[in-house]
Amino acid sequence: MADLHHVLVRPLITEKSSAAWQDRKEYVFEVHPEATKGQIREALKQLFGVTVTSVRTMQMRRNAMIRGQARGVSARWKKAIVTLRPGDSLAVFES
Repeated sequence: MADLHHVLVRPLITEKSSAAWQDRKEYVFEVHPEATKGQIREALKQLFGVTVTSVRTMQMRRNAMIRGQARGVSARWKKAIVTLRPGDSLAVFES
């Protein structure tokens, strides 16, 4: 993946990710399903100028959904939990 903006899809700001940020200073992102840990680390370094100490990734499964009489499944996606060097922070999560 050449474009860094395709590696990081969006930050995930939920109640659970906010608690992880407050307790352990972990940031959660939705990333491209084919992105590697090295690509995620490099994208954060170049886009935000921070030093990443650890990256954990997980594949989120499809979920069955029913809306009215239509049945289907949600798309699968990939989540990355990122820990930064002490002193570094991302303004997206702190506001």
